[in-house]
Amino acid sequence: RSFPANLRIFTFAELKAATRNFRLDTVLGEGGFGKVYKGWLEDKPSSKNANGTVIAVKKLNSESLQGLEEWKSEVNFLGRLSHPNLVKLLGYCLEEAELLLIYEFMQKGSLENHLFGRGSAVQPLPWDIRLKIAIGAARGLAFLHTSEKVIYRDFKASNILLDGAYNAKISDFGLAKLGPSASRSHVTTRVMGTYGYAAPEYVATGHLYVKSDVYAFGVVLVEMLTGLRALDPNRPSGQHNLTDWIKPYLHDRRKLKSIMDFRLEGKYPSKVAFRIAQLALRCLETEPKQRPSMKEVLESLERFHAANEKPME
Repeated sequence: RSFPANLRIFTFAELKAATRNFRLDTVLGEGGFGKVYKGWLEDKPSSKNANGTVIAVKKLNSESLQGLEEWKSEVNFLGRLSHPNLVKLLGYCLEEAELLLIYEFMQKGSLENHLFGRGSAVQPLPWDIRLKIAIGAARGLAFLHTSEKVIYRDFKASNILLDGAYNAKISDFGLAKLGPSASRSHVTTRVMGTYGYAAPEYVATGHLYVKSDVYAFGVVLVEMLTGLRALDPNRPSGQHNLTDWIKPYLHDRRKLKSIMDFRLEGKYPSKVAFRIAQLALRCLETEPKQRPSMKEVLESLERFHAANEKPME
C-alpha cells in the first residue's frame, strides 16, 4: 500500500531512543488504541534547537485489529491533509508487529484536560481563550466538511489539542470517514464515536451525516460554557447526559448565568455568552437538517469574537 509520500518513515529503534524505551514517565495519555508518549528527536547538532524536536508518539496495541484499521485511516487522512487547525502527522513506523504514528507535540495538552482536569497544574481557561479555541476547532471541522468532504465523527474535548499559544488542533482521525453528500447519510454497522457527544440519529440508526459532527460541536460549546462534562455518572440521576437536561438553561439569559462555569468567576461578556448558548442550541437540534453547517457556525463565532473585542457593555 502506498502511504502519502510527504510522511517520514521512522525506524522502531529511533522511536525507542526518542521515548527512552517507552518509559512510563513519558506517557502523555492512553486510549483503547494504546498509549501516546512524549519523545525527543535528536536533530543534527547544527540545527537551531539544541534539544531536538519534541514529538508525540502513538504506539498502537499490535493485537488489536481495529488498531490496524484506525492506524491506516489516520495515516491516509492526516498524511494528506494540511491545515493549521489539524494536528500535523510527521510520520509513521510499521515494523513487524509495531504500529506507530508520530505527531507534532502539543504543549498545552487537550481541551478536556483544561476544562475538567484536577490539580494545581491546571489553570482555568479564561473566556477569551475559550472563544479562541472554539473558533480554531470550528475552522478545522469546517475545512474537513467543505474542502475534504470528510465526516470526522469523533469530535470531543479530548480530541481538541492545544499548542503553546492555545491554537486548537483536531487530532485522532482513526474514525474519520469520507462523507457522502449533505443529505445522504453514511450507515455504519457499529456505532463508534463517544457516547454523550454522539448525535441522536447516529445513536438510534447508525446513520451518519456531516451534521452529526455539528451536534458534537454543540456539545463541546456547552462544555466550554458550563465546565460540565458531556457525560458524568456522578451527577444526579437524569443529569448524567449533559444535553438531556441543559437545554432549558441555554434558552434563558438568567438561567444561563446560573450554569456558567464558576471557574470563569463571572469574567465574561454575558451578551456574547448568551449568543453562544443560542448557537449551541441550534447545533443540538434533534433533526440534522435544522442544524447549521460548520461554515455557518464558524461565521457566527467569528462575529461573536469581533463583538467580544469591544469593551464590555
